[in-house]
Amino acid sequence: MASHRRPKQPSRTRVTVLTVTAAAAVALTAQTAAQAAPKPKIDDVKSKVDKLYHEAEEATEQSSLAGERRGKLQKEISNLQDKVARGQDELNTLRDSIGAVASAQYRSGGIDPALQLFLSADPDTYLEQATALDQVGAKQADVLQTIQAKQRTLAQKRAEAAGKLAELEDVRKTLDEKKAKSSAKLAEAQKLLNSLTAAERTKIKQEEEQRASRGASQQRVSLGNEVPASQRGAAALNAAATQIGKPYFRGGTGPNSFDCSGLTQWAYRQADVQLTRTTYTQQNDGVKIGRSQLKPGDLVFFNSLSHVGLYAGNNTVLHAPKPGAFVRYESMDYLGTFQFGVRI
Repeated sequence: MASHRRPKQPSRTRVTVLTVTAAAAVALTAQTAAQAAPKPKIDDVKSKVDKLYHEAEEATEQSSLAGERRGKLQKEISNLQDKVARGQDELNTLRDSIGAVASAQYRSGGIDPALQLFLSADPDTYLEQATALDQVGAKQADVLQTIQAKQRTLAQKRAEAAGKLAELEDVRKTLDEKKAKSSAKLAEAQKLLNSLTAAERTKIKQEEEQRASRGASQQRVSLGNEVPASQRGAAALNAAATQIGKPYFRGGTGPNSFDCSGLTQWAYRQADVQLTRTTYTQQNDGVKIGRSQLKPGDLVFFNSLSHVGLYAGNNTVLHAPKPGAFVRYESMDYLGTFQFGVRI
């Protein structure tokens, strides 16, 4: 009979050695991974953050554009619904009147007109009544034509209202999508900034402040040297200057905070000029001009129309820059790709 021996259990010392060896291997792997993914440089992070801010601003302007369209559609739908209700009331009234005429004809129309004349005790009176009935018949035909025309108009208005409602739903979805996209870009930018040390974040803030200081200095040099685009342009620029230091806020239209197009719209409103809400529509609120033609008070557009500011002279822009920043003067050289100016 063969003997069955129990397998030899590993000693406690051996288990401990294996555990320590495995932990060391994990630590070494983690260390190698950390070495393989070096900490991003501050300039790279700053570049990526600026790009994300531009993308967030683009989505913000598209969201504002959708919001503006939504407001117009809601007014158009309300007007159409009022017209449909009034049209239905008019149609009901016409139907009631044609019903009364038809009932009268039915009551008197059961006998042949020639027989009615033969049986009539007063032929002259009958002929007068017959003439009146002919007139009633003609009126009935006119009313029927009016009813048909109003029915067609009412059907068109209802179809138009249905189309506007469908468009409104599409605009609502676009608005939600653009808001979500902007929020995602801003969250990603904040995550990148959080990856920096406190000292690095302080350095970025100081660079921002220096840029604003240089922009203000450039603008002071231009005072009195450049003729404004117009009296209202000068008034808008002066109004915007009173908002220096106010924070950027997505969708802000003042007076406590602004986004880029919110500031330009607010500034021109103080000069009794009503601009549209977004960069994409403000580009059509005046005459497009080149960089060499710019004068203080002109609108200046950058980065595929995702950003707008007020030209302040001497290559300087007064604008609401981006999240975390404040309304300030800044050199155009820092603002990305110049598109064109617009003179209001």
